[in-house]
Amino acid sequence: MKPDALRHRSEEIELKLALPTSDPSSLAKRLGQTPALARRKPTRLHLHNVYYDTPGQLLRRERIALRIRRVGSAAKPQWLQTLKIGGRGDSALSQRGEWEVPVTGAELALPALKATPWSDIDPDGTVLAALAPSFVTTFERTSWRVRRRDGSVVEVALDIGQIVAGDKSAPLCELELELLAGPPTALFNAAQQIARTIAVLPLNTSKAERGYALAQDALNTPLRAQPQVLTSDLPLSEAAGRVLREMFCQFTTNLSALRSSDDPEVVHQARVAWRRFRTACRLFKPALAPGAVPSWQALQALLSCLGELRDLDVARTETLPPLADAYAAGNDRRAASWQAMTQALLHASSLQRKAVRYALQEPVVGASLLATTQWLEGLSALQGPGDARVEQKLSLRRWARGRILRLHEQLQRALKDTGNPDSQHRARIFAKRMRYGIEALQPLLPKKRTQRWYQQATRLQTSIGATRDVMQAGALVAKLEVDRGLVEFLRGVAVGQARSR
Repeated sequence: MKPDALRHRSEEIELKLALPTSDPSSLAKRLGQTPALARRKPTRLHLHNVYYDTPGQLLRRERIALRIRRVGSAAKPQWLQTLKIGGRGDSALSQRGEWEVPVTGAELALPALKATPWSDIDPDGTVLAALAPSFVTTFERTSWRVRRRDGSVVEVALDIGQIVAGDKSAPLCELELELLAGPPTALFNAAQQIARTIAVLPLNTSKAERGYALAQDALNTPLRAQPQVLTSDLPLSEAAGRVLREMFCQFTTNLSALRSSDDPEVVHQARVAWRRFRTACRLFKPALAPGAVPSWQALQALLSCLGELRDLDVARTETLPPLADAYAAGNDRRAASWQAMTQALLHASSLQRKAVRYALQEPVVGASLLATTQWLEGLSALQGPGDARVEQKLSLRRWARGRILRLHEQLQRALKDTGNPDSQHRARIFAKRMRYGIEALQPLLPKKRTQRWYQQATRLQTSIGATRDVMQAGALVAKLEVDRGLVEFLRGVAVGQARSR
């Protein structure tokens, strides 16, 4: 709710940011001291929201949210009923229909839905009759209104509280920037000013989506690739925008989950997403205006931390467990050495996971991710230098086939020299690029030939990767205070696997 008016709205444009801080209690004060918000008086409200859906979650499936909001205390409440419809789920920037009107109490009111598209959703009233509370959000909102000389107006709202679904709860700590007047760039300008001193992460899910996930025990689960549907009549820049947004969404969503999840697969999917994203940037280079691509130098420390954590996770959960019996061979002393190594790796991975979380609290990381989000939002609206060439000479389908053919040729050249670990690693990188490229452009590619190439790339990545993983595990173990015989054993396994290839 906007504190100075209860009003009906039909569109909401909003930028959502998670706040990866270890001290949420100080956020309001710190935000108030940023240049963007200094000398602006904040408004504070207590908001209690009940979200409704059918037992089959019809509203969730249609990307619809319906809630009753209580503003203020239970003793002196104000009530609002809000319907939200649509919006993409692949970006922190959302644009969707919103209708918010005052109601008299805590119950859903059909008259308040008459000026909304509800009649299209529920023409005979059966949906409304089936609605029941699904989850609750309760939080303190501290908000500032930022007016600029260019006429733009942005409301910055800090929400701290929790989401509750049955007997489950999850903390809520986020920043919402809502556009009240002006272009969407005003949201990013305000966010970048804040991100200079406050750590942020682009947040691709709404409170409602997280409430549903909590109810289904799916909050902070790994987000895997969800390739986009592409058609040959799309402009190159539009295809690039769709593909890159999905990949970047996978990356930032898994980064956000990493703040509280210890699941190794979340780390894995974050790294997969970044590799997919960089591969797609290379694929779509003709559509990307020279000099417009953001710098990702500020992410290098975070990416290095993620890589080191992934190596530890792979070693302790995938590579080493199948070798335990072969090393111990019934020998109690060896079994004890193996157990000590396992505990040391677990401790090392725990420390490295903390290092990743500390890296997420660096403001430069959030600023870089924000810049990339803004760049991606502008891709579809801009015509890259390659668009005219594609339109004049070949369809998107032919362009895609040409790009994958080029990747295939690069992989074949790399395979001519795999006599040492470095050249093998290079071939593995090209195999990954081939896989991710085919996955991204699959709807535009001939099935039989690309399926053959995809399978070859997958086999190469797996076989070379298995040898590299054992070598990497040996290198990690060598840094620990463990039995030297165990280190030599792992080196021997790696050599044997390399020769068998």
